[in-house]
Amino acid sequence: MASDADALAVFWDAARAAHPELPPSSPEAWAFGATPEHADSLLALVLVGTKTATASALWDYEATGDPLPKAGDLSIILDSASTPRAVIETTSVAIVPFDRVTAEHAHAEGEGDRTLGYWREAHELFWREHSENPRGFEPDMPVLCEQFRVICAC
Repeated sequence: MASDADALAVFWDAARAAHPELPPSSPEAWAFGATPEHADSLLALVLVGTKTATASALWDYEATGDPLPKAGDLSIILDSASTPRAVIETTSVAIVPFDRVTAEHAHAEGEGDRTLGYWREAHELFWREHSENPRGFEPDMPVLCEQFRVICAC
């Protein structure tokens, strides 16, 4: 049985064969959301081109010590079974207060009815339930709004 590391290596080799401009070393691999259901439903939106943005709580990055994404970063997106499914490139990152996230960003996230109202309701609930920081959610909390493009759904 192949390990997750083996599956990532095979996936990255296939992605590089299709896109020789990709670097030799594979980027970080991760799944969207906090549950298997989130991972698969959000990945499905990415794969059909509906989801071209994501949002994260800046406080979660501070709590975990993870580096902030930046334009040009590559990522391997996993499904709920940790199977690599896509390579994305971050195209822009902005940090804005939750209550200042734009309708355009909400639409680019591709979730629900794609309205800002839906985005606010869903993300407040998400951060209240799944925050990795002790502050959880605040209406003016800093949100990292990331835009990306799919390079390969290999």
